[in-house]
Amino acid sequence: MHRLVEKRTMNQFQRSIFFTATLFTFSGYVFGQSVPSISDSVSVVAPGATLQKISSQFSFTEGPAPDKKGNIFFTDQPNDKIWKYDTDGKLTLFMDKTGRSNGLYFDKKGNIISCADEKDELWSISPDKKVTVLLTDFKGQRMNGPNDLWIDPKGGIYMTDPYYQRDYWERKKPDIDGQKVYYLPKGAKEAILVDGDFQQPNGIVGTPDGKNLYVADIRANKTYKYQINPDGTLANRQLFVSQGSDGMTLDSEGNLYISGRGVTVYDPTGKKIGNIPVPSRWVANFCFGGKDRKTLFITATESVYTLPMRVKGVE
Repeated sequence: MHRLVEKRTMNQFQRSIFFTATLFTFSGYVFGQSVPSISDSVSVVAPGATLQKISSQFSFTEGPAPDKKGNIFFTDQPNDKIWKYDTDGKLTLFMDKTGRSNGLYFDKKGNIISCADEKDELWSISPDKKVTVLLTDFKGQRMNGPNDLWIDPKGGIYMTDPYYQRDYWERKKPDIDGQKVYYLPKGAKEAILVDGDFQQPNGIVGTPDGKNLYVADIRANKTYKYQINPDGTLANRQLFVSQGSDGMTLDSEGNLYISGRGVTVYDPTGKKIGNIPVPSRWVANFCFGGKDRKTLFITATESVYTLPMRVKGVE
């Protein structure tokens, strides 16, 4: 999930995006080009599919998550809003004043679980927009800035907590030493530290069977794969690919999608399937939505896009 998202001049914002992009190595393409057709050689994309721009009215889009019906909710963090893109293609504002929500994920009850980093909290937002604060600190210390999350089949929440200085914070340094990944068991009030060996953890996603977890260390430009123990702790950390990510998702064939310059897709063994170019400065995140879960919804800087896929999402 993205980090440099406070209201600022466009030139400042563009510089922050280009700085982030230098952390990664991708095949190049020119910003500002018309929306390209997607090569059929990227096997997960529906044959002949093209990228469709839905809107470019935002400042910085992030955190897309589908509900049970396939409607997609996403954030425009600089403007402190959550938007809804429904299965009929209608775009509407869902919520204003969202605690600077970043990463989102739906729980089984239909609540949006949000990384709300205005006060560095984890929120539950009900369908009628009632907010319940789930987490405010770790052992009495304020979190760095909850960024991205994934909910396991048991209802436990994995969360990345990097530190990116916000203009809307009074503090100028973190309370917690290090940037880490935590697990909040279902119903618990205190999180468990599951891995603290990162430069800057960001994107996170797990397999639908609850057996494996992927975590991207965006600053180290690496993505790791873990086994998930029955108690929610992690084991057998392995380097999956030498590429970091802002946000991540999985499809029904177990392929991992990594964001940054376009959308890069890897098969379950870590072999690169291909890169889907997106004509925006930065792709922050994506998810599968739509009634059949075969639409890839992409949040990319000021824009959001859709792309028909051959495969389905698993979220």
